[in-house]
Amino acid sequence: MQHFISSYGYAAILLLMLAESACIPIPSELTMPFGGAIAAGAVAGVHLNLALVIVAGVVGNVLGSYLAWAAGRYGGEAATRRWSRFLGGRSGIERSQRWFDRYGGRAVFIGRLLPVVRTFISLPAGWARMRPVRFGVYTTAGCIPWIGGLAWAGYAAGANWQHVQRLVNGPAYAIAGLIGLLVIAGIVVVIVRRRKRPPAAQPGPADSSVPASSSNQRRTD
Repeated sequence: MQHFISSYGYAAILLLMLAESACIPIPSELTMPFGGAIAAGAVAGVHLNLALVIVAGVVGNVLGSYLAWAAGRYGGEAATRRWSRFLGGRSGIERSQRWFDRYGGRAVFIGRLLPVVRTFISLPAGWARMRPVRFGVYTTAGCIPWIGGLAWAGYAAGANWQHVQRLVNGPAYAIAGLIGLLVIAGIVVVIVRRRKRPPAAQPGPADSSVPASSSNQRRTD
């Protein structure tokens, strides 16, 4: 993977990130930090721009997400589940399905910030026939902080990339944990606000008696 990125630069990053979001488990936790490290000069003779590394990662993720969304929408749930089993993604699909069932369209945004779930969340969105524009907005919004954070972590490592390569998952999951806490906090706030809302007025006995009296009056007439 590192040789591929070093040789083909932005195109390699785009293709690898596209594959990840198309349900091929190529970890972005390796792709994006290494792209960021190259931008910092970790590989002699290879020059990349950090901003363009992030753009390539986001574009690849969005394109791959649309491929998986289309597979879910037009291929159906049963077909895509059978296809994904060959890629070892059964547990990831089940977790993504639970997220989507719980949060609906917002699960696409939340799922992009979580390892494993982010790879498969497009499938249940396709099964649910989520509108393509709405899907794209949530997908892009969720990809940017995840991909940007990973690329920045690699850029910060810079020339020390070879020494911190084994620890690359640490920053990735730290970023995911922080973002996850923020998302959970937001969900708690929404739930608390909903509980504080006054309940809708229920029809009382007087209301239910009105139709009865009117019907009696009609019979009398």
